[in-house]
Amino acid sequence: MAAELFIVSTPIGNLSDMTYRAVETLKSVAVIACEDTRHSRKLLDHFGISKPLVSLHEHNEAGRTEELIGRLTAGESVAVISDAGTPLVSDPGFRLVRAAVDAGIRVTPVPGASAVMAALAGSGMATDEFHFAGFLPRKEGERRRRLEELAGTSGTLAIYEAPHRILFVLKEIVEVMGDPEVCVGRELTKLHEEFLRGRASEVEAELRGRGEVKGEFTVLVAPRQPVAEELTVEEEVVALEKTGLSRMDAIKAVARSRGLGKREVYEAMERHRHGRG
Repeated sequence: MAAELFIVSTPIGNLSDMTYRAVETLKSVAVIACEDTRHSRKLLDHFGISKPLVSLHEHNEAGRTEELIGRLTAGESVAVISDAGTPLVSDPGFRLVRAAVDAGIRVTPVPGASAVMAALAGSGMATDEFHFAGFLPRKEGERRRRLEELAGTSGTLAIYEAPHRILFVLKEIVEVMGDPEVCVGRELTKLHEEFLRGRASEVEAELRGRGEVKGEFTVLVAPRQPVAEELTVEEEVVALEKTGLSRMDAIKAVARSRGLGKREVYEAMERHRHGRG
């Protein structure tokens, strides 16, 4: 039988979410590639899986890919797992899968837990169309620019965020997007799982009031509602300012939503202010 590369999902918190197929697959392969061998060894021991582990993370993926492709072409099947959830979704593994596809090696996904899918399912937000943006940049300037790019996204926007940045990100969502409805999933599938729903400013205030913020977060942002046809550019800017946006951020938001340049919106505001139409 030809060797296969298996992409195996693992629990994101609740060990009961490990599938029978995942356990059987991991028991069948020659080697398992994972982010952290110590972390994954605990998972494998829990399910009675005794297989060699090799690390596969962002710092060694290029070299490790060559090694694993060599094993696959020699006839050994390989499984890839991440620390939690579905590999390649904001986790390493893309280079290996791409190389396997290019080499004509069969790639077989073994689906299971995924934080973004769990969050969408429990959010109460539209799921017919969504945009997954993964983790935002760490640096504030880059993060704001990325949020500006995502502001006009159709469908529900989904991002991952760490506990030490979640308050900053929610505040920036308010400033860039005009305080949209959000649903924040915290510690999904774990003992302290919760969903916080409301305006981004409301959820930010709720978390800030707790003092120390803990847990891993999946943030869902509702799609921007279409602007009523009768609302003028000036009226929309004023409406956004009432949500707490600065004049400049409101102008930028209106420009994005209407496909206009910032200067066009600014000039319309100036004409309105001086009573020239």
